[in-house]
Amino acid sequence: MHLSSPKMVCETKIVADEHEAIPGSGTKKESIMWSSSTSSAAAAVDPTEAKDVMRGDAVFIREFELGDQDEVRRIFYEGIMERIPNTAFRGLKQQPRTQFLYALLTVMCFYVTKSVTLTCCAPLILMGARYYYSRKVIQSYLDCALHTDMADIEAYYMTPTGSCFWVAVLDGRVVGIVAAQGREDDNTVELRRMSVDSRYRGKGIAKALGRRVLEFAVRNNYTAVVLGTTAVKMAAHKLYESLGFRRIGQSEDHRLPGMSRSLLERLFFQIRYCRYRLQLREE
Repeated sequence: MHLSSPKMVCETKIVADEHEAIPGSGTKKESIMWSSSTSSAAAAVDPTEAKDVMRGDAVFIREFELGDQDEVRRIFYEGIMERIPNTAFRGLKQQPRTQFLYALLTVMCFYVTKSVTLTCCAPLILMGARYYYSRKVIQSYLDCALHTDMADIEAYYMTPTGSCFWVAVLDGRVVGIVAAQGREDDNTVELRRMSVDSRYRGKGIAKALGRRVLEFAVRNNYTAVVLGTTAVKMAAHKLYESLGFRRIGQSEDHRLPGMSRSLLERLFFQIRYCRYRLQLREE
């Protein structure tokens, strides 16, 4: 019933506010307009009419068009690049064993060198190494994504049955993106590539995009919506939970494209991969 992408896609695992009932009617080729000034569920409207009524802080969510490619890639690129400092520094809070190891290395530095100056520099050197390896791995992941599905959105998401890609438009410009990729093996759809332009966050755009994927899943008779994320910020996890997702597992050993798993990389780059699922109906 559903058709997967034509090639292997570089997975979005780096994937940047109350669950409501999802409409159960409609088709894939449908656009919606949603206003960030209200918390009500997005209302389906005719695509030709939506452009006429869009004004103020109204966000128009429509399917991807070829003319959106540059803006979509920009939003995706900037969203992923934000992960570098978040993973290197904020992510350390989620790694107590790594914190202990870095403290031990700092103490050993003083024991070996007897230099207060070098010991004080040790934490800075460790943080610098974390930033270097975070940048190295995340840029490799980004390069993979930009040369697979994000290089040909039409072929990966718009052509296959059971998948789709949407953009959020505000004041005539693309400000957010999200994709849904159907999986035939278990009749689920994966929420992917969600990102909002940093200048337009806090308006509920990400939640509106998430709801669009849920509506799509219901209308295409999927049993569940799934996603995987390595997001460090709690806001992302709260967003998924507010949409009705439930965390079903997490791993400290997830491997991203571009990871070598060398000793130094394992020492200075760690991520926590969380899996979420929203069950729509019994299998």
